[in-house]
Amino acid sequence: MTREKTGLTRRDFMKGVGGVALGMTAGLPSALSAETKQAGSSKVILVRNGDVISATRDINGELVQAMLDEAMVALFGHDDPSDCWKQIIRPSDVVGIKTNVWRYLPTPPSVEQAIRRGVLQAGVTERNIDQGDRDVLQREVFQRSTALINTRPMRTHSWSGVGSLIKNYITFDHPPDYHADACASLAKLWELPIVKDKTRLNVLVMLTPQFHNIGPHHFDTSYIWPYGGLIVSTDPVAADAVGLQILQQKRRLEFGAGRPLQPTAHHIALADTEYHLGSADMGRIELVRLGWEEGSLI
Repeated sequence: MTREKTGLTRRDFMKGVGGVALGMTAGLPSALSAETKQAGSSKVILVRNGDVISATRDINGELVQAMLDEAMVALFGHDDPSDCWKQIIRPSDVVGIKTNVWRYLPTPPSVEQAIRRGVLQAGVTERNIDQGDRDVLQREVFQRSTALINTRPMRTHSWSGVGSLIKNYITFDHPPDYHADACASLAKLWELPIVKDKTRLNVLVMLTPQFHNIGPHHFDTSYIWPYGGLIVSTDPVAADAVGLQILQQKRRLEFGAGRPLQPTAHHIALADTEYHLGSADMGRIELVRLGWEEGSLI
């Protein structure tokens, strides 16, 4: 359908929280709501703006805010974006915004600010909001979090095919444990006590996605393009599946059909079929397109 030192290791931390981690606040959606699982489909919003990226690759923060607001309205059905945030976040929540700090293509500050603004609109106090990536297990808000917002840019990755939403929680555990078979078991991250049933929203940043790399830490600006989009969903698998489709189509346009993604990003499909985290089948994804249509690639 289209429609970042405390001496506490990850292992030590996980042992400490295993019996006391807070689950999802009753009545609010997690990564994928029970209703969505039962219906067998997931709603994904693709919102784009042709002016959000300048010719010098600067990001217009006001337009990012407007894009996220528009996506929230379309996803949750309220006219006021603040009411949408109140649907998924309560004033009593402790909210960790899981970002990505890879130096070449980090989560843009404008996206982080837009998400933080939404959480504040839902009534959460500043002391109960934090953001982080590699240091999340040492950050006090994440240690007592009741809710997570997951956001990162989409890019190709030498170990997992793509780095996207499912993989973004790898810093909550010991990353090498997930590297086998092109990171096929990444969805297991979502069963960690510090993560399980806490994710209220996923924002896959498609402003300047990376469609090709050579080696694990390679970056070349010739392999990014101004797509100008955000993919927003309560289902991380569905959001990643949509982003993967776009990345694959971009690669076909640039390289032809004879140069598929290597390694394949099969962890996305397995997140659906083996781990039942969400929907990877495009036939079970309700894709809502908003804004700029040119070059959508999907």
